[in-house]
Amino acid sequence: MNDGDPDNKRKWFRDNLNPNLIALHSMSERLHSGRTGFQSVEIIATDNFGVCLVLDGKIQSSEADEFIYHEALVHPAMLTHPKPERVFIAGGGEGATLREVLAHKTVRRAVMVDIDEEVVGICRSHLPAWHRNAFDDPRTELHYVDAREYLQQSSDDFDVIIIDLVDPLEGGPARLLYTKEFYRAVQQRLGPGGIMSVQAESSEWTNLDNFAAIASTLSNVFSLARPYQVHVPSFLGLWGFVSASQTLDPHRLTVDEIDRRIAERLSAEPRSYDGLTHQAIFTLPKHIRQRLSDCRRIITDQDPISAY
Repeated sequence: MNDGDPDNKRKWFRDNLNPNLIALHSMSERLHSGRTGFQSVEIIATDNFGVCLVLDGKIQSSEADEFIYHEALVHPAMLTHPKPERVFIAGGGEGATLREVLAHKTVRRAVMVDIDEEVVGICRSHLPAWHRNAFDDPRTELHYVDAREYLQQSSDDFDVIIIDLVDPLEGGPARLLYTKEFYRAVQQRLGPGGIMSVQAESSEWTNLDNFAAIASTLSNVFSLARPYQVHVPSFLGLWGFVSASQTLDPHRLTVDEIDRRIAERLSAEPRSYDGLTHQAIFTLPKHIRQRLSDCRRIITDQDPISAY
């Protein structure tokens, strides 16, 4: 670009998707920039996706499309359970996962555990459209500790456990919350007939290894592990999730049954998720099914995965 090019005067946010792929987002301003005891935090205003939360240099969610990610993470597991009353959330600093959990009228207790109190405070202040006062709901319990430590020390059982963590960056706060040992702690805190869901990293062609390894590890811990994916525009591609249980299988629910449960059990209609969406997100293309089938890796504390 030369000096006369108007792009020279634009501000750009650089999102490193993997070592060979970089995305540039044009942005109008930084609303917050700083560092907590655990990670760097930025709130930026982009031209395509509106306000975005950025942790350790990676976009976590955007104003324009966070509902796609959070509805996909929460509702398949919550609607598969016959009556989710006690829900545990690991991570979820923006409060949007909590918001979607509390939309279920059966919920009596929602325990959210995030290690970074500063990030939650920043999100409460800067991202009200995400949490919509979910932090102040009387059903909410907030704890600022390590989620693994909390589950290992707790004697409570939960109907649904939702794992909404940052990427497993080397040296980051969540790397040992993607391992077989952690998933065993999750399984032990699920009540009879319980179910969990986890964000499982990118399911794009160039980034399938971690998604496949997470699904393989959960299959080693649970009788039923069902991988699925959605397209999240601000992530510039497909994003993977896994639902896991000893008894409950979201893949068995029909379009009509999902729509019926949404109408009966949710206080607000989802914007992206319904019965047809449910059927679509669990229908993976052949090349991904093959990659998942071929993967034998079990993630452990001694051999954790790393995000880019």
